[in-house]
Amino acid sequence: MGRAAREITDAEMAILTELWQRPSATVRELTEALYGNTPAALLATVQKLLDRLEAKNCVARDRDRWPHHYTAAVKRDELVGNRLQAAADQLTDGDLAPLLTHLVRSQKLTAKDREQLRKVLDELDGKASGKTK
Repeated sequence: MGRAAREITDAEMAILTELWQRPSATVRELTEALYGNTPAALLATVQKLLDRLEAKNCVARDRDRWPHHYTAAVKRDELVGNRLQAAADQLTDGDLAPLLTHLVRSQKLTAKDREQLRKVLDELDGKASGKTK
């Protein structure tokens, strides 16, 4: 994912969030999901946002169907990872530890969240120790 994909606006993120929840959607379906109604101005706004996301390689358009159907072309985890790295680059000179430490301490982590974090850290420790053997 290139630099443009890191620069996703809140409105573009709302569209991606909708697309991650379904296999594909038309402009009208996305507009209804986001706004509850479909006046021409809102349809045009969503269309413009989809055009921008397509230019950033974040959505794909199926031009063989009418109306066109859109699908997310970027995985949520990939986008989140890139956005977090961009935030770390900007805020902490690329060091993720202060950023992650702040997030962990400032959020109310559930037991499930803590278990998942421990699992990820254990997996990383296992990979690191496997490389040194």
